[in-house]
Amino acid sequence: MGILEGKRILVTGVLTDASIAFSVARLAQEEGATVVLTGFGRLSLVERIARRLPQPAPVLELDVQNTEHLDTLAARVGEHVDGLDGVVHSIGFAPQTALGGNFLNTTWDDVSTALHVSTYSFKSLAVACLPLMKEGGAVVGLDFDATKAWPVYDWMGVAKAGLESASRYLARDLGKQGIRVNLVAAGPLRTMAAKSIPGFKEFEDSWPDKAPLGWDLSDTVPAAKACVALMSDWFPATTGEIVHVDGGVHAIGA
Repeated sequence: MGILEGKRILVTGVLTDASIAFSVARLAQEEGATVVLTGFGRLSLVERIARRLPQPAPVLELDVQNTEHLDTLAARVGEHVDGLDGVVHSIGFAPQTALGGNFLNTTWDDVSTALHVSTYSFKSLAVACLPLMKEGGAVVGLDFDATKAWPVYDWMGVAKAGLESASRYLARDLGKQGIRVNLVAAGPLRTMAAKSIPGFKEFEDSWPDKAPLGWDLSDTVPAAKACVALMSDWFPATTGEIVHVDGGVHAIGA
């Protein structure tokens, strides 16, 4: 019997089988959960990737900037499961002009896109799923340590700082409904999202050497295991927390 036996989980952000979200969906199924996926844009690609999971999983379209998508999400998910026990937010985007060392020159239009998709959507997704979480549950978001100004990360770093703050306010407001809200701050991984960051190689070159436990840039399983654990019943009194899965780099000075 797995730690998610009988639970119903919504996982967003599956794009390739190299994504953290894919590993979360796979491990959740292996731990006994029923999984529903969402995708944006290239749904046929997400559907193809979904077929690589241990069990078939429905794929729903979700653009977090589309009010209609959010307003209808609970009803559409409800066609496949009768409720939700866990929600995984694996959504982030910033225009190229908001990354790569262009911090001082990024326009508000591009900054607002980054904040809408990467920060505000955490609240939007949680609220959209509330009708299906009447028995409580867990919302888990994917983070990258926002306590430092990283090279090339620029406005996505600001968006992640907002995500960390938003998670604490969500934890405050959803706790009365028995819903826990936590983040998993993963180290850099060679995902599709990472490849879109100009200069990402700066992270790749330094992180494994800095990490006390070492760091495998291609292994999404440790971060996924943390997400699965936080959605299980083994963290019944933990909310508003950031769990670092980065080999220990966050704890080490220069």
